[in-house]
Amino acid sequence: MGYLKDELTGFVPKVQAQEIMKDVARGSSILRLSKVETMTSDNKKFPVMVDGPGAYWVGEGDRIKTSGAQWIFPEMLAKKLAVIVPVTKEKLKDTTIDVFSELKEPIAEAFYTAIDAACIFGTNSPFARNVYKAAVDAENYIVDGAAASLDLDVSDVMALIEDAGLDVNGFAAHYGIKNRLRKLRDANGNALFVPGVDQNEFYSSPIEFSRNGAWDKTKAEIVAADWTKSLVGIRDGLEYEILKEATLQGTLDADGKPISLAEQDMVAIKATMRLGYLPIKDEAFSLLVKTAPTPTEGATNYEV
Repeated sequence: MGYLKDELTGFVPKVQAQEIMKDVARGSSILRLSKVETMTSDNKKFPVMVDGPGAYWVGEGDRIKTSGAQWIFPEMLAKKLAVIVPVTKEKLKDTTIDVFSELKEPIAEAFYTAIDAACIFGTNSPFARNVYKAAVDAENYIVDGAAASLDLDVSDVMALIEDAGLDVNGFAAHYGIKNRLRKLRDANGNALFVPGVDQNEFYSSPIEFSRNGAWDKTKAEIVAADWTKSLVGIRDGLEYEILKEATLQGTLDADGKPISLAEQDMVAIKATMRLGYLPIKDEAFSLLVKTAPTPTEGATNYEV
C-alpha cells in the first residue's frame, strides 16, 4: 500500500478508478444514452453501414444478382479530460487508495459535467462534432410552442428523426422541464411521463435529465435521438499527477483570487481520462428549442 508522497504520478488504483468511472457513467446523460465502446488507442474507426445489400426475386435457373452493402468508416479521436482538485499537504501522508476513495465523488462529477457539456452542446469541447451541431446541420428542430401543447411539439421533434427512417429511442432534457412533463396526458388520461427509481420514461422511451450544470437552456429544452448513432469511446485507466507549485486559475479562494498552491501551503491532484465522441448521422438527432438557431450556431468551429 503506497503513500501519495511516494507516488506523485501514476494510475489511480484499479478499484477506485472503477468506482469513479461507475459514478461518471451514472451521472452523465450522454453515457447513459449512447453506445459506449472501449478504445485501445487514441483513435478508432467504426464500420457504419449506410446502404444495405438488396434482395431479389429469382426465377428458376436465373442468375442471382449480387449487391454489396455500402460502408463508411468514421474515425473517433480520444481526447484527454483533466480535473484538478486542491487539497491540503497533509493528504500526501495518506495512502493513494484512501485519497482517491475520498475524492472519487468530486472527480466523477467534474468528469461527467464536462463530458455532457462537450458532447451535447460543444461547450469547451475538443471534438469537431456534437449532438447540437448534428441536429442544427440537419435542420432538425422545432420551436417550443409551435403546436398546441408540449407533447405535440415533442411528437413533431420525433417525426423529424422518423422522416429519415430512424427511431427515437431516448431523450435528454434539463431538469427544470420535469414539471411541464408531469402534466402531460394522453387521450385516455394516462401520464406520458413516467418517473422511475433508476429510469424515467417519456413516450415509452428513456429520458435523462441533466442537473449537473452541463445543460445549455439557451440552445435546447429537449433532445430526441436515435442514440445508436451516438458513439462514445473510453480508454482504460485513470492517471493522476500531484501539482505542488501551480496557480489554479479556474479555482478561486474565499477572496475570489486564483489559488496559489505554494502560497497557501496546498497541493493539487490532477486526474485525467481519455474519451472520444462521435455522432455518426446528423438526421438521428433533433431538438426542441426556445428560439430557432442561426446557421452560424450549427457551423461553430471546435478544436480537433
